[in-house]
Amino acid sequence: MTAEKKPKNIAFMKDQRFILVIVIILLVIIVSIINPKFIRLTNIMTILQQISVLGILTMAMAMLLISGNIDLSIGNMMTLSAVVMATALKNGQSLAVGVVLAILVSMLCGLINGVIITKSKCIPLIITLGTSQVFYGASLLITGGSFMSFNGELEFMRKVALFDIIPLMVLLMVLVVVFVHFLINKTKFGRRIFAIGGNEKNAYLSGVKVDLYKILTYVISGGMVAIAGIVFAARMNSIAPAAGSGYELDALVAAVIGGVTFDGGRGTISGAILGCLLTGVISSAMDILGVHAYWKIAATGTIIVVAVVISNLENIRKRV
Repeated sequence: MTAEKKPKNIAFMKDQRFILVIVIILLVIIVSIINPKFIRLTNIMTILQQISVLGILTMAMAMLLISGNIDLSIGNMMTLSAVVMATALKNGQSLAVGVVLAILVSMLCGLINGVIITKSKCIPLIITLGTSQVFYGASLLITGGSFMSFNGELEFMRKVALFDIIPLMVLLMVLVVVFVHFLINKTKFGRRIFAIGGNEKNAYLSGVKVDLYKILTYVISGGMVAIAGIVFAARMNSIAPAAGSGYELDALVAAVIGGVTFDGGRGTISGAILGCLLTGVISSAMDILGVHAYWKIAATGTIIVVAVVISNLENIRKRV
């Protein structure tokens, strides 16, 4: 009985999520000792608000990585969805219409990515790098290269808080995380994309409609990207054509830190959101401690490299 429990305990301690939780707790304790303001509830909510956009994008990226795919266009796709919403509001449409248009446009972008990738059999990384520029160009054409204001239309998202504690932006992120967790772990769709990510050929031979599920994954991720765009617009109260640039890499890094692999077929949603939370805690800790911006960039990069290497230790052991 004891012999059976020991390996399970060891496996649990090696779990990427367990390691991330320990790292986050230790980091919070250390920074709180140096500056007690860090552990205040208001600061915790501020951190969660700051990662709300990234958290939603990380969910989209994690789902794609699990299916064996990737999308480096989600940053500019997010911007385009917000630009479409701003344009609708500028032309006298209601906020509801603007939100629906933003989601539809973003899902259409996901559909375009999915169809091109599945039908051309080209590398997703290259295709989405190309479509990223297309989406960026579309934002430039619509805005004329200048920023667009939302004129306080989304101000309620910054002010409304559940129980006067949890901001609406954070609540939206949590709802997206719960949705993706359920989709990945409790549905046939989730089992299918795990199978495709694990071994696409075997999945196809088992009767899985690989192309259909790949396209659906890109479309669903597009819908989540639009939600991230709405949250981003609410935080900034404006949108510029280049506003989303770089978010795709941040989402990719957060997912990988959380144990989602490039190989596909492996990873957890809970791990991905923990990876996102770790990046948020690190950023906030550096701000509270007054770390210079240059050192902050270097330190963040170092932590990312270390985290990714740690997440790849299993593959390193296998090769040895």
